[in-house]
Amino acid sequence: MITIFCNGESRRLDRVMSVEELMVSLGLNPETVVAELDGRILSRPEYAVTPLADGATLELIRFVGGG
Repeated sequence: MITIFCNGESRRLDRVMSVEELMVSLGLNPETVVAELDGRILSRPEYAVTPLADGATLELIRFVGGG
């Protein structure tokens, strides 16, 4: 089990997973989210191959359009 900090909240994960796996588990579409991991903005291709380590800080930002 690992603990990460996602958008300022502590989250316990039962296994190491990629940034993309976490997004999907949270019901987010990776195509519509910007991810910053430990102070670095990830490119979309990195989401699937970047594992979340114990103690990682992740910010997920979703843009919402409107009129």
